[in-house]
Amino acid sequence: MMSAADLPDTIPVFPLPGALLLPRARLPLHIFEPRYLAMLDDTMKTSHRLIGMVQPREVPGSDEKRLHAIGCAGRLTQFSETEDGRYMITLAGISRFRIRQEVSGFTPYRRCDVTWDGFSADLGNVEHDRGFDRPAFLDLLGRYFDAMSLSTDWDSLKEAEDELLINSLSMLCPFDPEEKQALLEAPSLTTRRETLVTLIEFALRGGGPEEKMQ
Repeated sequence: MMSAADLPDTIPVFPLPGALLLPRARLPLHIFEPRYLAMLDDTMKTSHRLIGMVQPREVPGSDEKRLHAIGCAGRLTQFSETEDGRYMITLAGISRFRIRQEVSGFTPYRRCDVTWDGFSADLGNVEHDRGFDRPAFLDLLGRYFDAMSLSTDWDSLKEAEDELLINSLSMLCPFDPEEKQALLEAPSLTTRRETLVTLIEFALRGGGPEEKMQ
């Protein structure tokens, strides 16, 4: 387990719309763009092996892709290389961070100076959701999966710990990037579960774009 002292001030960032990483969760990624292959090569040379996952933000009237202020860093724990030079990797979520500023430099990928202040709980023990009504939640989830034509291993969901269940669904459900960002920024597991329920209920109502979470 990494400690606060192990966390660097500057990390490479991977702006991937809709790809959510949360602390203590795992995110598989397929890396094939040359700039991100370079990022991966450089990351494997560091002691921390951290990559920051962050949602890009659209700038109205511009092609510029800005970054949301808060992302989550994952430690590179698994990788395999294909015959044509691509990588299949897994990031293990370590901690959220807040971007101070983007770093100018000669790398083809983006790097940011970050602060880890305010996210010390991410480095701690597994969270629990004391008010979690699992039967009611699974009933709601079943209606959502039916409506979205999704399938899952329901026996595994029923047995999963609160954090694993809530975080895995937050990462895997097909929400838009702004909704994923809201799940990322939730200050506690309980708040994330409440946000998740709101998003599922919204999807079941068939809400329009004007109702999207800001």
